[in-house]
Amino acid sequence: MDRRLFLLALGAFATSMVAFLFAGLLPLIAEDTGITVPEAGYLVSAFSLAYAVGTPVLSTVSDSLDRRRLIGLALLFFAAGNLAAALAGSMLPLFLAQVVMGMSAGLFAATAQATAVLIAGPERRAVAISAVLGGTTFAVAFGAPAGSLLAHVVGWRGAFLALALIAAFCLAALWLRLPRDLRTAGSTLMERITVVRRPGVLSALAVTFLYLTGGFAVISYIGPLAIEGTGIARELLPFVLLAYGVGAILGNYASGRIADRLGPTRVVGFAMLAATCFALILSALAEWAPDKVAGPLLIALMVPWGFVGWTFPPAQASRLVAVAPELAHLTLALNVSAIYFGIGFGTLIGGRVLEMDGAAELGFVGAAFTASALLLLAAGRRSSRAVVASST
Repeated sequence: MDRRLFLLALGAFATSMVAFLFAGLLPLIAEDTGITVPEAGYLVSAFSLAYAVGTPVLSTVSDSLDRRRLIGLALLFFAAGNLAAALAGSMLPLFLAQVVMGMSAGLFAATAQATAVLIAGPERRAVAISAVLGGTTFAVAFGAPAGSLLAHVVGWRGAFLALALIAAFCLAALWLRLPRDLRTAGSTLMERITVVRRPGVLSALAVTFLYLTGGFAVISYIGPLAIEGTGIARELLPFVLLAYGVGAILGNYASGRIADRLGPTRVVGFAMLAATCFALILSALAEWAPDKVAGPLLIALMVPWGFVGWTFPPAQASRLVAVAPELAHLTLALNVSAIYFGIGFGTLIGGRVLEMDGAAELGFVGAAFTASALLLLAAGRRSSRAVVASST
């Protein structure tokens, strides 16, 4: 495989790590800056919403630019945003740094995938995209717990500084290795938006949004849930995240193979049903189980929870491609935006729940959103069957 794909994957690792790193950083940031954990959760929302909004807009207005230069600019701003976060002394600079990081991370993700296809050629398109997305998967699996562990050793500022250094390395390496004048055929913002008029696309994007909202209402605050709800020591939090990450890698790897055998819709439905059950169990442990039971059980549930959670994205992407194969490049980009809208909104919802009702209620609220996604999926399938029946 072309080594430049690994450099793009490393860039995806760095730029994707922020959204998942916060699960272990929020208590540390809140303690150091004198704000509450729910207020610190606004930083996750700032990053995610900037990513969701900025990706389609920035990738559209920059479609005509050379890919090498665009990747360089995205990584430069991402590194600068992390450096600013590491040096920030209050909430406002931290918030603004997350906006810069989110927009530049989204621009990098969209550009890196297109660049990978240009480098590998159309006959190896799937392999090229998979290699870049592998960086995102490893960001969840190992980047977040490693960053959380680093933050507990050198402070949360050190974690952001490490991300800035990784981004700077990727910038230098890709600037030297990527060929000049790499360009792709562009599409207008209106073309990207109007694709939702295709039957099945909007409902699929809504399912993505609801599922991620429910998931991140819980996972963004796994620190308070684990520490306050089940009595787990703060020093063990990185290992809780590592267990979740191991499950995420296994789930992401298995999803495509299971979807090929059972169909992507069944995998998506199973993921949502299981995620709802896991969320309810987590809240039940925090609400009613004694700490000596709740803590070990929470850790034991992390691997299967991560597995279930990360069977969803590949299978859902496969569903979207099947809905409109000729528009896959547009629907998948909108799906990424729906993912980050869900992350941002879920973090906002989870923060309010944590503030008003406490950590034990997070799973109950998260389950309401994943169950809603499941109901929407079922309604869409019934509607499709009705249309087919009426046309025969």
